[in-house]
Amino acid sequence: SVKRGRFGDLLMRRLRLTTLLMWTIWFVTSFSYNGIVLLTTAMFESPDGCHGSEVKFNPNPTCFLECKSLTKKDYIDLTWTTFAEFPGLFITAFLLNKIGRKYTMAVELLVFTVVVMLVNICMPREGLTFFLFVARAVISGAFQGAYVYTPEIYPTSVRAIGLGTCSGMARVGAIITPFVAQVLLKQSTYAAISLYGSFCLIAALAAFFLPIETRGYDMKDSGSEVPKVTVRDVTSRTRLKWATKFVQNT
Repeated sequence: SVKRGRFGDLLMRRLRLTTLLMWTIWFVTSFSYNGIVLLTTAMFESPDGCHGSEVKFNPNPTCFLECKSLTKKDYIDLTWTTFAEFPGLFITAFLLNKIGRKYTMAVELLVFTVVVMLVNICMPREGLTFFLFVARAVISGAFQGAYVYTPEIYPTSVRAIGLGTCSGMARVGAIITPFVAQVLLKQSTYAAISLYGSFCLIAALAAFFLPIETRGYDMKDSGSEVPKVTVRDVTSRTRLKWATKFVQNT
């Protein structure tokens, strides 16, 4: 008797906060994941003299889209950053069951913020490759964390449309990110990098304030079964949790 797949149910009182926060997380993770992939090559091509680039640069290109030749070392470094997803996914799989879904996303998004901001520092190529490696690892993990959390938090009646709308927000992020990683980067490397860091900081806060942790959570069939939880409840429970740990340790 339950009507399934109604978009409006995603914004019902019990699911509204979760839906808005999940849309934010999916948009930012896709924006940042695809951005770091594009940004890596663009950084290696950048002739700013600050990131160890050996690319030959033509100051007067015949075309705005003229390609810069990558060296053998560039391709090796690109390969290393690609391999970062393997340890990132294994670490995520461990953390999802150790500290929970939402805290895994929050921690990995926060680590991405810190690491990406450090890329703004002038450093040798080895340092740049290391930070891009870590950033690629944690943002791919955060993306997979969102894939695990989303179907667990939505009840059966709206699970498909909930996951579908979140995936749609991810596509929007993927569409927008080339304008930052390739267009804005040409104008200001620091502005492009800082934008990714700032967005992921917002997403980390969104993950922290998710109302429900789904580790060990019984999946529901309808929206009426989802418990009512507000942001105030989340902060209160977090303070109580840390206070309890402090008392136990002392």
